[in-house]
Amino acid sequence: MIRKRPENTHKGSYGHLFILGGSPGLTGAVCLAGNAAMRSGCGLATAGIPESLNDIIEVKLTEVMSLPLPETPDGTFSVKAVAPALEFIRDLADAVVIGPGISCRNKETIDFVREIVKKTDKPLVIDADAIKIVASEKSPLKKNTPVILTPHPGEMNCLTGLTIQEIQKRRKETAKDFAGKYGVTLILKGYHTVITNGKNVSVNLTGNPGMATAGSGDVLAGILGSFIAQGYGAFESAEYAAYIHGLAGDLAAKELGETSLIASDIIECLPDAFRHLLETP
Repeated sequence: MIRKRPENTHKGSYGHLFILGGSPGLTGAVCLAGNAAMRSGCGLATAGIPESLNDIIEVKLTEVMSLPLPETPDGTFSVKAVAPALEFIRDLADAVVIGPGISCRNKETIDFVREIVKKTDKPLVIDADAIKIVASEKSPLKKNTPVILTPHPGEMNCLTGLTIQEIQKRRKETAKDFAGKYGVTLILKGYHTVITNGKNVSVNLTGNPGMATAGSGDVLAGILGSFIAQGYGAFESAEYAAYIHGLAGDLAAKELGETSLIASDIIECLPDAFRHLLETP
């Protein structure tokens, strides 16, 4: 499942993930995603954030680099951020995650997300508020490069127009139909997370109710982006990320209990989860 590392390698051998996210009050989301990516084997990770958040990000993150980008008066991404973000993606990134803490209330930020989704030519993970933004204009999802969406049932409601009750009654069918229609890989989060590319469908059995906590999805996005950046395929990356995310959550719950579990605990338990997989015959 997880490739063992050859001796003669360096950080460039394991990919560079670019994470676009963050807005006032939501800096933690992009930080969780960045730290989860590094704990999942990514060689390099850079957080692209609205420029006024850079001092906060520099304090909160050590291994993850930052790229301050032009912002609106609200402190969210401006359309002026599109060009430098795309330049970074073209020149340095192996994969992109967009959405953690990004905010979908400012029109310029909405336009920024749409332009990045439309013009990015690297594997792309669309998460959180970025899912709500693309829900109203889904045609850019049909790309030659891999696209992975990570909705919870409420975001799946935005994507499909189905009620949450309808989605939950037919989780596998709903996810498979959407993925097949738009040519994407989709992770429908929740109890027994569904992973599908429109042809193959799998259901993840790791995880526990303690993971129903703020930031857990950001951790999953970081793990997923890390696998994509390292060169794993879209569907296998989605399967592996869901499994390891849940396994780390199970290890955290065993140590801390479900009630007290928080998202950063999942990151702290990722080393044990990977060690378990690498050491199991």
